[in-house]
Amino acid sequence: MPDPTPNLEQAIRDNAAGPAKAAGDSGSVEQHPLKDQIEADRYLASKAAAKSPAKALRLTRLIPPGAEGG
Repeated sequence: MPDPTPNLEQAIRDNAAGPAKAAGDSGSVEQHPLKDQIEADRYLASKAAAKSPAKALRLTRLIPPGAEGG
């Protein structure tokens, strides 16, 4: 059975990019609020990060100021 996740992710992208409302003869269109689009983007980014946990973590070596390198 194929994984439904890619289709769901594409549907979320399409819905976020498309209009929230559209009217007939007058041609009125209303976009999704920016907040909703940002939330959808964050959701998709977190799903992508969860697929490869190694990319989700970044290890950094911190050296305090004034410390001599060894």
